[in-house]
Amino acid sequence: MTTRIPSLGPRGEGWVILQFILLGLLVVVPFWAGGAWDREARWVTTLIGGLLALGGGALAGAGLLHLGESLTPLPHPRDGSRLVETGAYRIVRHPIYGGIILGSFGWGLLTASPAAIGIAAAILVFFRLKSGREEAWLRTRYAGYEAYATRTRRLVPLLY
Repeated sequence: MTTRIPSLGPRGEGWVILQFILLGLLVVVPFWAGGAWDREARWVTTLIGGLLALGGGALAGAGLLHLGESLTPLPHPRDGSRLVETGAYRIVRHPIYGGIILGSFGWGLLTASPAAIGIAAAILVFFRLKSGREEAWLRTRYAGYEAYATRTRRLVPLLY
């Protein structure tokens, strides 16, 4: 399968660089911009943000655990790797990305930072694109990937 999404390097190295820039911005922006709401709204968003951050951490952690030796930060699959369809990969194709997305929105809510929520939205778009590039390579590598993709959500369990 071909894709119009650029490789950004032979194994997708540019995607990793962009990922670290976005995650770095996510962490520091709330300290520059400060919180935008307080009182009752802050209590609710702290609770929701905490749940999203915990859920995202659990999803990403499960993805890391189940990927095993196939783990790589690059979107290009490792040589000799296998297609993982168990554990977190039974419910979502990219649990690490999905966990980071959920955790990013959780961080934005925890810090009461509209700027961080905006960066979380950019992270969502980024991982949608990175996963699209990765899936083009995965379809080429694994004969069963197309069937796996049709029965499994892409990034967020039950949603997307």
